This record gives sequence, structure tokens and C-alpha cells, in this order.
Amino acid sequence: MKKLLTLVLALALVLSLCSAFAEGFSGELKVWVPDAAVDFTAEQVEAFKAANPEYADMTVNIEPVGEGDAAGKVITDVDAAADVFNFAQDQLARMVAAGALEEVEPGNAEIVKAENDAGSVAAATMGETLYAYPLTSDNGYFLYYDSSVVTDPSTLEGILADCEAAGKSFYMEINSGWYQTAFFFGTGCTLTYDSDDEGNLVACNADYASENGLKALKSMIKLAKSPAFQNGSSISNATNVAAIVDGTWDSEAAKELFGDNYAAAKLPTVDGYQLSGFGGFKLLGVKPQTDEDKLAACDALAAWLTSGDVQLARYEALGWGPSNLEAQKSEAVQADAALSALGEQLAFTIPQGQYPGDYWSLATGLGDRIISKEFDDADDETLMGVLTEFQDTCASYVG
Repeated sequence: MKKLLTLVLALALVLSLCSAFAEGFSGELKVWVPDAAVDFTAEQVEAFKAANPEYADMTVNIEPVGEGDAAGKVITDVDAAADVFNFAQDQLARMVAAGALEEVEPGNAEIVKAENDAGSVAAATMGETLYAYPLTSDNGYFLYYDSSVVTDPSTLEGILADCEAAGKSFYMEINSGWYQTAFFFGTGCTLTYDSDDEGNLVACNADYASENGLKALKSMIKLAKSPAFQNGSSISNATNVAAIVDGTWDSEAAKELFGDNYAAAKLPTVDGYQLSGFGGFKLLGVKPQTDEDKLAACDALAAWLTSGDVQLARYEALGWGPSNLEAQKSEAVQADAALSALGEQLAFTIPQGQYPGDYWSLATGLGDRIISKEFDDADDETLMGVLTEFQDTCASYVG
């Protein structure tokens, strides 16, 4: 009798949950996406409601807030923030620390991990917990070049030789903490920060003051000595350019400038090692909710907006590179030179995690010193001292 009573109660609970799910949610949700994605998102919300009748009466208000601004707005006032929002992956830790992100629903988490590339899943994860839905794998840098000038984009030495011979310029922003890591990570150096479960920085893992770090620094010094070198990363602001390290956001400008000679490739090797760097991803977050029905609606909508079919449709409408593995295999994505180059490059990068603000200005200072020729005649001992100071300063930002 006791077992029968237990079975009856369990069945009643299941029926209750099913009934609650079937009721869906008919209240309001607020969604933040970049301005360019508002119309596309509105169309997809209507498709979601049509495919999920339990949410047909739900009101979704879509507001234009870019992924670069969303985190700051959410953290400033979580209660007033959107329920579902785009954000850049480097903001994950501080948003978790602010209690601004709900963990991805377990069933959805398994699907996300199986269907998206490893880099985007890692970017959405802190510790062992998946906190967001991968939306894109398209925020990183690679090489655009004029194929009538650059005959072989596989080595930096060859690219510079071709540019010098043609009297053309090669652009790379070496006084940026984002682009600068291409050299240090390429030689095998590490510079990462560990965060606790609340998103606070608790440790700095850095080994720039090493033989690998010295090799990377020397490569940058050698690059800056080339008469073809120009410091920069925007093809729209480049002049007399034959090659540039840039991102997908400038693909149309690159096509227009290079015309029939437009080409793209992963970053080259230099001094025998592959240039690396940061990989970036756009994520979709869900704000914690007190209403379980509303939370279920948020999760269902987030899963829809980041599904493979919608990611592919978003690429076709907006040019955003998918993180979904099947979407990446589509003929259209495969034929996109910029996305193909970035996809190849991302295999050599690490997701950009949380870095203290002072790191970026510190890296700019190091790059500025290279560009100003301060280290052109420096010996290894002097350069190692520079790297040791840089590494120690990075570590001082913790605690």
C-alpha cells in the first residue's frame, strides 16, 4: 500500500508539471539585441510563438542594446534589465558575480554542448557550469590580403617581403592587448586570470618572463622594424595596404578595397611558430527569475534563438558567424572567405576571459615602446627585465 501511495503521488507530480508546462506563459518578456538584429529577432520570436502554442499569447518587447553595452546595463540594475540579452563572452565572470545570469537549464545545456563548437561552449562556461547560450563564433582576428601583392600568406616573413617589394603596407595593432597576444600565445605563453564562483579574480597565471616570452617580444620588435609595418587594425583607416590583421566586421570594407584580389587566411607563422591570440564569441544570457513559468519561457526562447537553423538564418540575414556545428557546414558559410579564415584561426586561439582593465593599458604601453624603437638594440637581459616587470604588474592586479 505504501509503495502504491508513493507511485500515485509521483504520478500526480508529473501530471502537475506537465499541466504547468502546457499552460506556458502569457506575460511579458524583454529582449536586448544589437540594433542591426532587432528586426531579425522580431521575426524569429513570431516563428517561435507559432511553433510553441503555449507561448502564443506571450508579449516579447525587443530593445536595441549592443552586446558591448549589455553587461554594464544589466549589472547596474539587474531588476530593470532585459530577461534575455546578447553579450560579449569576456563579460561572463562579472555578470555571474553580479547574479545576473541564470544557469542554462540542464536539458538545454546538454544540447548546447553537443551542437556548438568547443570554443563557444568554453566561452559560456565558468567552472563546470554553463551560464549562457552560444550565439556566434565570429569575434576574432585573421588576415585579409591583396592576392596580387601577397603571393603566400602562410608566413609573416613572406608577407612582409612581398609588401616591401611592392611598396605596400602590412597593418597589425601591436599596441593592443587583444592583438598582442597573437605572439605571446603563439610561442606557448600563458596569461589568464582565474575567477571564483562569484566572478572575482583570484589568481593570475602568467609566464611571459620566459624563453617563449622573449621569442614573442623579439618577433614584435622585428615586425616593427619592417618598412612595410603600420600599426593599426581597421582596413577603413588603412592606406596603401596589401595585408591587414582584422576581423569579420570589416569584411565588406576589405572586399571593396581589394576587389577581385580580395582574399583571407588564418594568421601566418612567424619565426617558426603559428600566431595565436584571443577568440571571441557572442552569447545569449537569461536573467534569474522568481516566476518559474517565465523562466521556462526565457529558456525556451533562448534555445530557439541560438538553435542551428536560426543561427544559419542569422548568418544569411546579418552575416554573423554561427557557433552551431551544423550551421558551420552549410555551403554559404563554407564559401565565406572571412568566416572560413576565422574558423581556421580559432583552432589556434583561446577564448578571451575576464581581464582587469589595467591589463589593456599595460599592454598598450608595451606596444608603444616597441613601436617607438626603444628595444631595437636591447640585449636579452634587458628584454627579460621588461617581460618580468610586465608579468609582475599583471599579477599585482589580483587581490
